[in-house]
Amino acid sequence: MQSRIAGWMRRIICVAAVATCAAVAAPAVGSATAAPADDAAQIRAVMEMQVAAWNRGDVETFMTSYWKSNETLFLGANGLVRGYDAVMERYHKSYPDLKAMGHLTFSDLEVHMTCADAAIVVGQFHLVRENDKPSGIFSLDFRKFADGWKIVLDHTTAFPAAAPAK
Repeated sequence: MQSRIAGWMRRIICVAAVATCAAVAAPAVGSATAAPADDAAQIRAVMEMQVAAWNRGDVETFMTSYWKSNETLFLGANGLVRGYDAVMERYHKSYPDLKAMGHLTFSDLEVHMTCADAAIVVGQFHLVRENDKPSGIFSLDFRKFADGWKIVLDHTTAFPAAAPAK
C-alpha cells in the first residue's frame, strides 16, 4: 500500500512540477518581446542630441540625457559629483557660456549592450575653443527608463593639455 501511495505521490509531484514549469514559461514566452534591435541606435541618437545641445550652448537640454536622480554620478579629474542637480551645477560652473563650451564632437563611439536595459558607451570627446582644443575619453553607463535611455554614470577624463610650442 505504501509503495502505491509513494508511486502516486511521485506522479502528482511530477505533474505539479511540469504544470508549474509550463505556467511559469507560458507567460514569459507569450508576453516576451525581443529587445529592440535599435537600442544602440537610440543611444547614439541621445549622444547626437547632446552634441547639438552643447554646440548651441544649451546645457539644460544636454542634461536631459542624464537620469534625473540623486543617484546620478559624474567622475572626472576633479573628483566625484553626486546627483543630477550637482552635475548640472558642475556643467554651468565649468562652462558658463558658449565661448567656454566651444564646439563639441565625439569620436570612436562604441555602444556595448550589457543587457536589455543597460549599456556602456565609450568614446572620445573633442572641444574646439578659441584658445585651446581639449579632448579626452569617457565611459557612460546608460540605463533604459520609461522615458528613454539615460546616463546614470559618466566617467570623463581629459587628456593632458599639449605643451605650448617653443
